[in-house]
Amino acid sequence: MNPEPSNSSTVTVARLDSKGKQIGNFEKATLVDEEMRRVQLLPPNSKYASHRLRILQKMQQLLSIQRTMSQDQELELLFAGLQI
Repeated sequence: MNPEPSNSSTVTVARLDSKGKQIGNFEKATLVDEEMRRVQLLPPNSKYASHRLRILQKMQQLLSIQRTMSQDQELELLFAGLQI
């Protein structure tokens, strides 16, 4: 039986470049923009494409504001989930 994680521990996901360095907001915004262009080439009636576009738009919104700690964690989790 696995012990349950304590509430005091948090998981931080950092986006790394090919050299292992954490990337900044400009690079993240560029990645989101590139992915949006790729997704917009998919069929407009695609549920996959429309869902992915909604997620990418949420990421753009989070990148454009001064984020709280929880918003920053949400953004990092979205990046990890989309694997871009």
